[in-house]
Amino acid sequence: MAERGHRALGIDVTPAAVTRTVRRGGTALCRSVFEPLPGERRWDTALLIDGNIGIGGDPAALLGRTADLLAPGGRLVAEAAPVEVDERCEVRLDDGRGTLGTPFPWARAGRRALLRHAEAAGWRTVGSWTVAGRHFAELVPGRRRTAAAARTAPGDAP
Repeated sequence: MAERGHRALGIDVTPAAVTRTVRRGGTALCRSVFEPLPGERRWDTALLIDGNIGIGGDPAALLGRTADLLAPGGRLVAEAAPVEVDERCEVRLDDGRGTLGTPFPWARAGRRALLRHAEAAGWRTVGSWTVAGRHFAELVPGRRRTAAAARTAPGDAP
């Protein structure tokens, strides 16, 4: 994105992912999307691709938080799982050398589930497409959730 002249910021809780982004010339922060972020309410576009709809194990909470990051008129491009699924689970990362990380909540949402979660979180679908078997939706905020609900991280009480 930055190579094409777009202001871009990557957010990841994994230091290695942030390091890779920075080495490639991108800007990235090592933190949760549920923490305070620079430019809140000023971003034109947010991307939740490559399975990132699963962050926090609660797609509706993530979608609510994402709405808080966008400027008026902003949009979200979200990728659905390649199969029709709507599941929540705990996962552990395997470093490939036999060491498992700490379990953390994750979710997967196929196309229909993604659109259901988006509608429930106050988003409106303005486009959808498939490229090379990958399903995407373009979403814009519709009705706004309350500020408290939008800021609640998965597992927190509103």
